[in-house]
Amino acid sequence: MTYSHYLGLDSLLASQNPLSDQHDEMLFVIIHQTKELWLKQIIHELGFAQAQVRSGAVVPAYKSLARVSRIQAVMTQSWDILATMTPSDYTSFREWLGTSSGFQSAQFREVEYRLGLKDGSFLSFHSERPESLAALERALHAPSLYDDAIAQLAAVGFAIPEATLKRDFSQPYVASAEVEAAWLEVYRNPARWWELYQLAEKLVDLDDALLTWRHKHVLTVQRIIGGKRGTGGTAGVSYLQKTLERRCFPELWTLRTAL
Repeated sequence: MTYSHYLGLDSLLASQNPLSDQHDEMLFVIIHQTKELWLKQIIHELGFAQAQVRSGAVVPAYKSLARVSRIQAVMTQSWDILATMTPSDYTSFREWLGTSSGFQSAQFREVEYRLGLKDGSFLSFHSERPESLAALERALHAPSLYDDAIAQLAAVGFAIPEATLKRDFSQPYVASAEVEAAWLEVYRNPARWWELYQLAEKLVDLDDALLTWRHKHVLTVQRIIGGKRGTGGTAGVSYLQKTLERRCFPELWTLRTAL
């Protein structure tokens, strides 16, 4: 067993195949491939965390959730590397991208689904990749990490509506006054509800990191292409700016006003 054999470096390092002869396309490819590797690890960690929370073992989930937020920080920092590419650099090879776009990342959508941002319209982009489509469909219809956390609130005695606990998990989560009241009690008495209190803060870390990543994405795209439309057909920066309004765990944000 050697280092290169164990890591499959021959296959890994043969996967960067720029289509143009422009110097900066290699950076563009490597940045996005690296993000996909990190997304794979995030999905791996979220799967473990969800299994732990569903079983009632909240504390063992902390490590994986903390690891995810650290990975998110690394992914956010990578935008600074991409931003060393000027608008002229990117324009020199952009045509080679065709209609491909990070908007079409199956793994990113799976992360969103696992965190609770459900939107079935994204499935249509993955019909040519059956395995990815199947993974997305499973994540869309399964309880999210937040659904699992809310179920734990009910398990320890908080009054969570049955409609929330047995909702259609493929649909976007709708904030609940009862869920906010339960989390508010957790935050008002952290000593009594320490495990849930810590879980809630780990979730806020994930949401915070995701929003930070999105914000840096907006700035980087604006810096490189300005107000142009995205290669995948989106409105570009204006589309990305709308995503800054999304929250995975809404009651964990709104309770702070009432605390």
